[in-house]
Amino acid sequence: MKTVEQHIRDVLDLVEPLEPIELDLLRAHGGVLAEPVTSAVSLPQFDNSSMDGYAVNADDLAGASSDTPVRLPVVADIPAGDVSPTAVRPGHCARIMTGAPLPRGADAVVPVEWTDGGQATVAVDRPVRRGNAIRRAGEDVEKGSTVLQRGARLGAGELAVLAAVGRASAPVHPRPRVVVLSTGAELVEPGSPIGPGQIWESNSYMLTAAALEAGCAAYRRGFVGDDPATVLETIEDALVEADIVLTTGGVSMGAYDVVKEVLSRLGTVRFDKVAMQPGMPQGAGTVGESATPILTLPGNPVSSYVSFQLFVRPALRRLRGLPPDPLPVVHARLTAPVPHSPRGRRSYLRAVLEYDSGGGSTAYTAQPATRQGSHQLSALADTNALVVVPEAVTELPEGSVVEVLQLPAHP
Repeated sequence: MKTVEQHIRDVLDLVEPLEPIELDLLRAHGGVLAEPVTSAVSLPQFDNSSMDGYAVNADDLAGASSDTPVRLPVVADIPAGDVSPTAVRPGHCARIMTGAPLPRGADAVVPVEWTDGGQATVAVDRPVRRGNAIRRAGEDVEKGSTVLQRGARLGAGELAVLAAVGRASAPVHPRPRVVVLSTGAELVEPGSPIGPGQIWESNSYMLTAAALEAGCAAYRRGFVGDDPATVLETIEDALVEADIVLTTGGVSMGAYDVVKEVLSRLGTVRFDKVAMQPGMPQGAGTVGESATPILTLPGNPVSSYVSFQLFVRPALRRLRGLPPDPLPVVHARLTAPVPHSPRGRRSYLRAVLEYDSGGGSTAYTAQPATRQGSHQLSALADTNALVVVPEAVTELPEGSVVEVLQLPAHP
């Protein structure tokens, strides 16, 4: 059988970062910056006040106290956005608002709380140090400096930086468009009546949500039955809106494994047995004239979910222009034994990972779920990690230190 690492490499060979496009800021949200951004200006662009108060010459207030306040004539009001030239001579001051430009001759701002709030003259009851409450030009960003690096994921903070340096748009690798399709004649749409031998379809919801959580634009195409012509037509129709297609079901060795039957004829999709549990049957390749990547995942819900985290997630990261990093790994002590693991296949066991402040060098514990069947979906909602049992290991006692993959947290 094929190794997990080899299948990851084969999947990643199918994808490249999406071509950058220039998008306005809100549409660029969630994208990955395709080139570094430098600032054409300094931030702040001018010395300004960080609070409401009075712009003063600090020397004028050297002897101020609550018993002997210093009174200064107020020669101007300076609101934020004021562009008129203003100067303050020694022995005078100007009332100033937060964000307003500092007038010439002033070297400090007195908070209004230190004064009587006067408008014609103001009484100040304490001295002030030079530079107090002043935001100096360039103290945040120097003109010509890089404010965002290539590969930055554009969230709220990054968009704020772009806007602050005057950028109305940015070149980004756009969010990949992921189309998800389930197959199976036994599937019924949730909310519809169910008959004998039928099940409500859940995989496409799970995979679409996982793709959304991975930073993609994801579209659920629902499910199709086991008719080969319909399956192929549905996949081909999906290509117009897809940068990558995910299918679930129909890839094993059964007589009605229609995805494998249909795509094998194309000669561009390879189906393998990967030495893992759950998720042994896997397929990967391209479809259509555009050679759109397609990853065909098993139909058992847990197999499909684990396959997404191991194989699909790194591919989506590469499409986004990010390093195709695997799930983060920690080491943890098992709080229960693992009695059975198939020799020759790497097992991924759902588990609850917890931080153990008294754990010494191993700061985590992992409690394997009691329900590990590939069809037992309910345990997925209760777990946050996958315990890795190597291919040559068939059982692990309680207290064993194991490698654990941390599943993504809900956004």
